[in-house]
Amino acid sequence: MNRTLLSILSLLLMSVNASAREYGQAATIRIWDNASAPHSNGITTPEEEPEPNRLANTSTAELFLYPADTSRHAPTGLGVVICPGGGYSRLAIDHEGVQVARWLAENGITAAVLKYRLPNGHPEVPLEDAEQALRLLRGEVPGAEDFVCRKVGIMGFSAGGHLAAYTSTMGSVRPDFSLLFYPVITANPGHQGSFNQLVGKENRTAETDARYSLENQVTQQTPPALLLLSDDDRTVPPVSSTRYYNALKEHGVKASMHIYPTGGHGWGIRDSFRYKAEWQAALLDWLKAFEE
Repeated sequence: MNRTLLSILSLLLMSVNASAREYGQAATIRIWDNASAPHSNGITTPEEEPEPNRLANTSTAELFLYPADTSRHAPTGLGVVICPGGGYSRLAIDHEGVQVARWLAENGITAAVLKYRLPNGHPEVPLEDAEQALRLLRGEVPGAEDFVCRKVGIMGFSAGGHLAAYTSTMGSVRPDFSLLFYPVITANPGHQGSFNQLVGKENRTAETDARYSLENQVTQQTPPALLLLSDDDRTVPPVSSTRYYNALKEHGVKASMHIYPTGGHGWGIRDSFRYKAEWQAALLDWLKAFEE
């Protein structure tokens, strides 16, 4: 066993019940940092919270775990890794992370919020964090034994939606399903800030834009997807979702898409989103197919 693998395994065993950041989670797992992960994002400055519940300069990957509440709901056997959005420049850890995790847990679904390392021009970095989170929740590597689930999907919001679809199409570890909220998918037209952060503005070419426009990476092996978005989203054009949906259907992959008339971008689980109850009902209904 090589030294890199030994280092990774030793860090995976560092499962703790508390973290420097507390969000009411049952446990926190430190996955790895830039020194021990397969690749570094090159960020050497301390992690910051420039505004409440917005994390920046993340260079250590962690999972915040919320087990299914079986006292309130029959267990489903499902787990979901949640990737908050933030343009790949920060993480909206509240309404696109821990608040969603609590709601999933209340409905019998184990949730794991991924505090992923921001790419900073290194696109492989958030992908390997998401892959390792899936391995943990599946019990393929040690560290999350009390939270292992029968089927594990991935959920993402905005740039986190890009990460979820990126993992679903280009990852070496694929989720069983993906839940994509107003995801960044395509570069043209698309959320340019996310692509600049992913590969580095100075490194962007027509080739990198095509590679990381994920409608181009869909195959028959891409897992089923549920897409939820607003028609009036001016931050991430709805074409991102429609192109991904069309690519899934062209390859015979099961998919469903809900486009709500209004709401703009970034609503997450906020009560102010007019269609909150509708998307929650649609998501839980869609997931029933994976409980069987």
